[in-house]
Amino acid sequence: MRWLFWGATIWIVYAYAGYAAWLWGKARLWPQPIERAAIEPSVSIVMVVRDEQETVREKMNNLLALDYPREKLQIVVVSDGSTDRTLAILQEFGDPRITVLQKPAPQGKASGLNDALGAANGDIVVFVDARQRIEKRALRFLVENFADTSVGCVSGELMLGDRDGGESGAGVGLYWKIEKKIREWESASGSVMGATGALYAVRRELVGRIPDGTVLDDVYVPMRVVRQSGRVVWDARARAWDHADFGTGREFSRKVRTLGGNYQLVRMEPWLLGPGNPAWFSFVSHKLMRLGVPLALIGLLVSSVLTHGPLYRVALWLQVAFYGLSGLAWMGLSKAGRLGRAADAARTFVVLNAAALVALTVFVSGRRVAWTR
Repeated sequence: MRWLFWGATIWIVYAYAGYAAWLWGKARLWPQPIERAAIEPSVSIVMVVRDEQETVREKMNNLLALDYPREKLQIVVVSDGSTDRTLAILQEFGDPRITVLQKPAPQGKASGLNDALGAANGDIVVFVDARQRIEKRALRFLVENFADTSVGCVSGELMLGDRDGGESGAGVGLYWKIEKKIREWESASGSVMGATGALYAVRRELVGRIPDGTVLDDVYVPMRVVRQSGRVVWDARARAWDHADFGTGREFSRKVRTLGGNYQLVRMEPWLLGPGNPAWFSFVSHKLMRLGVPLALIGLLVSSVLTHGPLYRVALWLQVAFYGLSGLAWMGLSKAGRLGRAADAARTFVVLNAAALVALTVFVSGRRVAWTR
C-alpha cells in the first residue's frame, strides 16, 4: 500500500503545485514577451444563445457599448432553437452592426458557432457567452496582442464577483485565482492550454470548422491555433465579470459538462496526446492530470487507512480534518474569518473533484456530453 500512498501523493501534488512551480521557473528563465500595439482590425463578435430572454438584452447593450470603431465592429448572434422571447428581443435592435441568425430547432453550440463564423467578416473573431458582462475597453486590449504576428489567439480574464465589490476570494474564487496564475505563466512562457470561454479572440483564418457536438470550443479552438504554430496568450486587462456561485445544482452540472468535455476532446482529437501537438506536455499537465485527482484522492485515503506507521496515521487524520472542514461549509456551519474561508475553499476542492469523478463515470458509461444554456 505504500506505493499507492506515495504514487497518489505525487500525482496530487504535481497536478496542483508541481506543474505551477515548473511554469513559474520557465516563465522567468525563458520568457516569451508579447509585442502589443494600438491596432484596429475589423472584428466580428460571435455568440450562441438559447432561451436567454432574461439576459440577452443587457448582454447586447453591453456589446454595443464596447469601445471600438463602429464601422469595424460586427456582432453575429445565433438563436439556437429558443422557445422564449430571445429571438424577438434580438430582432428589436435596429443597429446595422448586428446580424441575427435563427435555428428553428436546437443543434448545439458548436453548430451555432459554425453558422456565426460563416457570417462573420472580421479579421478577428471574438467569442463571448450570454451571461458575463465585458468591460468597455476589453475588446481593444484583446486586439492589441495581434500586433504580434506570432499570436493567433488571445484569452481575456474572467473575474468572479462584482465590479463594485471586487473579485471573490473565497471558495471557487480562490480556486480561480490559482488557475489564472497558471494561465499567466503559461502565456508568459509560451501558450495557454485553452481560453476563457466568456471572452477570447482568434485570427479568423485560424479558426476552421468546429466539430458538431464539441463542448469545449474554448479549448478546441486555441489548441488548433497551437497546432498551426500560433501562440495562445492571456491578457489580464481584458476582463469579463460573472458571479462566483458554485453552490447550485446547475453550476455543478455545468462543471461536470466542462470536465467531461476534456474526455470528449481527447477522443475526438487524439493528436492532442501525440507529436502533432507541440504543447502536449503542458496540455497533459494542465488539462488531464487533474482529471485523475479524484482517483488519487481515493487511493490516498484507502492507503492511509491500510498502511501502518505514524506518518500514515498523521496523513489519515489530516484528510479526515480536511473533509470535515468541507462538510462544515456544506452544512453552513462554518463562520466568517480564516476558518470560514478555509472551509469554503475545502468544500470547493471537494465539489470540483466530485464533478471530475462524475465526468469520468459519464465518459466511461458512454453517455453523450452535450452543451446546454
